[in-house]
Amino acid sequence: MGKFIDWMTGKKSASTAQPVNGGDVWHTIHEPSTGAWQRNQEIEVSKNDQMRHHAVFACVSLITRDIGKLKIKTKKKVNGVSQDCDSQVKKLLAKPNHYQNTQQFFEAWGSSKATSGNTYVLKVRNIYGDVWRLLILNPERTKPLVDPDGNVFYQVRRDRLFNLDDDIIIPASEIIHDRYNCFYHPLVGLSPITACALSASQGINIQRNAAAFFANASRPSGILVTPGSISKENAKQMKDEWNANYSGTGTGRTGVLGDGVTYQSISIAAQDAQLVEQLKLSGEIVCTSFSVPAFKVGLGPAPAGKVSDLNDIYYSDCLQHYIESIENLLNQHLQLEDDVEVEFCLDALLRMDAGSQMDYLDKGVKGAIMAPNEARAKVGLPPVPGGDSPMIQQQNFSLAAIAKRDSSPDPFAKTPAPTPATEEPQGADNELGNA
Repeated sequence: MGKFIDWMTGKKSASTAQPVNGGDVWHTIHEPSTGAWQRNQEIEVSKNDQMRHHAVFACVSLITRDIGKLKIKTKKKVNGVSQDCDSQVKKLLAKPNHYQNTQQFFEAWGSSKATSGNTYVLKVRNIYGDVWRLLILNPERTKPLVDPDGNVFYQVRRDRLFNLDDDIIIPASEIIHDRYNCFYHPLVGLSPITACALSASQGINIQRNAAAFFANASRPSGILVTPGSISKENAKQMKDEWNANYSGTGTGRTGVLGDGVTYQSISIAAQDAQLVEQLKLSGEIVCTSFSVPAFKVGLGPAPAGKVSDLNDIYYSDCLQHYIESIENLLNQHLQLEDDVEVEFCLDALLRMDAGSQMDYLDKGVKGAIMAPNEARAKVGLPPVPGGDSPMIQQQNFSLAAIAKRDSSPDPFAKTPAPTPATEEPQGADNELGNA
């Protein structure tokens, strides 16, 4: 307890903690690619530019929307089977903080992890020590620290939204840190944008080039050619006059050339540069980095197959990591009752087509896996009398009954039908007695 108070009051252990990279620099990377700062490329394609790339924006939006639309519930194991139950944590998750509902909260969780590789959630406690608010911190204003004893802390910069008037240091027990791609340090995650930064930059440059091309009335750049030599002063004058009168807003005007001066186009045509194919390739590389199927963001047609099968691939390859990581961290950090755990409901994500769903429910009821009312509830129908328990046909026997039959001397012998008991006619004893 004393050590915890020392952490909260910022005494020796927390004050001697150092950033995980050994310096006093925030670990968030703003470069478009490794070494871009040394080549003075950070201004040309910034992190914000990368987020403007259509594939990056689409992948991040798709992941966060799908996580946010899932309903979260609490389950408790009863006789070894997880069943829905009520829990005190439901109220917390229904309104995690004063400015977000459940959907916005988990969308922000997924967005922070997808764009920065890290999600920091501050646990705010009441006077009784119970968690009553969850605040998702800005990953660019939060960094992990490690003290000489190996204890982990987090430094959070001041933020009015969280009523933080100054930088504070918080122990790891009060921060939920969700991270992945920890290639360089176990406390520092990397976003998939790190892997697709060059492709995103390429796509942005292609779009900028196309925008400039069409802003110039779809006319490529070129050069003015003279039959003889000219002085630098005359060349500069001709260039300035041409740019002032026939480029930008002056594109499309009639140019008058004299003294044998001719205009020659030097830009590469779009079909020669294969801009469409290059732009599509940059988007596909982005999708590969995020593990998002390209057809989910409009980069190609959907492959043949059922919608449910395609959604299963998308879930297992991309979303499952995000979802299970959130579940594990909430179960670890929230004060749950015994045998109670938090779990997302995947029905909204893996919703099948009508034919597949009816086939699934039909097999479940016939196989005595679910009760008819449970199947009716899946399709939004009310319960009916007599449908609360699973049902099975009468001719089915248990394995124990079959084993008992096989252990008999003649397993295939027909069992004789039981003979009904005969009753003596009334008054027979009286007749014998009289005799």
